[in-house]
Amino acid sequence: MLSKLVAEFGELPASQKALLVAAGIGSVALLSAGGYLVKRRIDNTPPKQWRKAGELTELYVYPVKSCAPIVLQQADCADLGPQRNLLRDRTFMVTNADGKFVTARMKPKMVLVQPRFDERFETMYLTAPGMPELRIEVGALGAADGTRSTVWGETVPTVDCGSEAARWFSRYLLDKEDGYRLRYYPLKYTSRRRHGGDTGSLQDETSYMLFNEASVTDLNRRLENKVTVLQFRPNFVVRGPEPYGEDRWRWVRIGDAVFRYEMPCLRCIFTTIDPASGVAHPDKEPLRTLKQYRQLPSYGESPAFGIHLGLRRAGEVKLGDPVYFA
Repeated sequence: MLSKLVAEFGELPASQKALLVAAGIGSVALLSAGGYLVKRRIDNTPPKQWRKAGELTELYVYPVKSCAPIVLQQADCADLGPQRNLLRDRTFMVTNADGKFVTARMKPKMVLVQPRFDERFETMYLTAPGMPELRIEVGALGAADGTRSTVWGETVPTVDCGSEAARWFSRYLLDKEDGYRLRYYPLKYTSRRRHGGDTGSLQDETSYMLFNEASVTDLNRRLENKVTVLQFRPNFVVRGPEPYGEDRWRWVRIGDAVFRYEMPCLRCIFTTIDPASGVAHPDKEPLRTLKQYRQLPSYGESPAFGIHLGLRRAGEVKLGDPVYFA
């Protein structure tokens, strides 16, 4: 259409032709942008028809990345993940002195660091084998000086948790007085842009990960050494669907909260670490078995197990809530 208009006004001066072309390109760009926004709005509009999948049977929050979870009966679902006041999912992480994140892939016994919070969900306590209890006043961290840290190549704003926490993790993980730091993500919104802003605070992929109990049962039929859902570190565990039925879900509703499917959860060497012992399986199970039957052609060699979700409507969830899908 643009070329036809230029041809019809071929006798115009060059300056006017240039204006015409610029106006045409601007109109096309405007239409393209408008179409994108309309499509995005449609894609993010929850469906009106839902089907019941089962019920929520387990609910986990992992305040410190790569460490043990806190088991909850209920949680508020916000953009950064499930939370109760200052107890929030993966808002703390261990880093090296340069601020680069450290995970249990490098230090498997990180999974034995057990957090707990007080009744008001304001103070965090950490324990680990052979270590004294570490207390962190989470509310006071907002007044500390900010610093920058790196998670999966992305720079994120953080607050350093101080020398006592640094010594605690350095002694436990390095048998040294220094080398590691504990950093805190202080914002209530994501500063990361992967997955359309659904990446959360310090998570690997998105703010929420859902797991189907029956899928673990099916995996265990193939394994000599059985595993539990905690080997895969989900936020939500659902009972009711057939094995791998979650692969086909594009929307999920639990309690008042609504989520959109973002991508399958692609599994790595982390799944080989026993959450009870902090020791990796010598034969790389269950990852090796998963690779035999759960690889998806468009996602390479990493097997898919569980699904990543992005929040579309905030709300409260609690154990026993029905889980719906579309």
